Amino acid sequence: MLKVTKNAPQMAIIQLGEAFKNFFAGRAKYPQFRRKGIHDRFTLTNDQFSLDGSHLPKAKNQGAVGVDLGVSALAILSTGKLPIPGPKPHKALLGGGRVSRSLSRKVKGSANRHKAKAKLARLHARIANIRSNSLHQFTTNLTHRFHTIGIEDLNVRGMVKNRHLARSMTDMGFFEFRQKLEYKAARRGGQGVVADCFFASSKTCSNCGHEIETLSLSVRHWTCPGCGAKHDRDVNAAINLKNYAVSSTMSARGGESAGCRRKTTAKPAPAELCQRIPRVYPTR
Repeated sequence: MLKVTKNAPQMAIIQLGEAFKNFFAGRAKYPQFRRKGIHDRFTLTNDQFSLDGSHLPKAKNQGAVGVDLGVSALAILSTGKLPIPGPKPHKALLGGGRVSRSLSRKVKGSANRHKAKAKLARLHARIANIRSNSLHQFTTNLTHRFHTIGIEDLNVRGMVKNRHLARSMTDMGFFEFRQKLEYKAARRGGQGVVADCFFASSKTCSNCGHEIETLSLSVRHWTCPGCGAKHDRDVNAAINLKNYAVSSTMSARGGESAGCRRKTTAKPAPAELCQRIPRVYPTR
């Protein structure tokens, strides 16, 4: 009750009372519960919001967040909370490839091969649907909670060449995540800031800005030699992405210069959107 405005439950009770008055007066049928997701609404008083033309100003509680994508977990947020697990549907449903091997053993052109091929196609369609649904829920939650979202421009094409990580990376759907995040942020009036793939998010201390020379993938925790701060590799990267997004947004609005960085426009969102998301790249 404390997390929402008092007007929402109050007006719901008042409107329910009006509905019962109309029912007993014979002007309407017995009140029915509204179905979730159909004509959802709530009530606010005029002192709790304002209009800028025909738009609501951005909410004060929607701040910035950095999102570091990973293989063991889908994402780690700069808020420091628990990692966001990925569904990994390909690994969970295909397993050791039993369905694929069953298809390869069938005689070409036979009815059994046709059935096995259709079964494998349905399985892959289910895998794609599970992955897409998970990414939809995560990106929707992010764009609802935060206005500025910092992510990293991952070189997925080059990373999948690593045969040890290729299946796990494609199972997470990094490209689909970025695609959904971009158009949803634009739809809600937010901003997605994409850091260049050479941005040293993991090797830079989020406390003092000191950058170490090397940091192998097996090292998950490290101590900054400059200030002595202890870092979790993924959380530190997410915090750096958040700081990068905030500083880039400040520069785009005419604030102080963010250093040797240049502004470019992001890949356009879908055709129904009239906004573009700024992408900021550091020069090397």
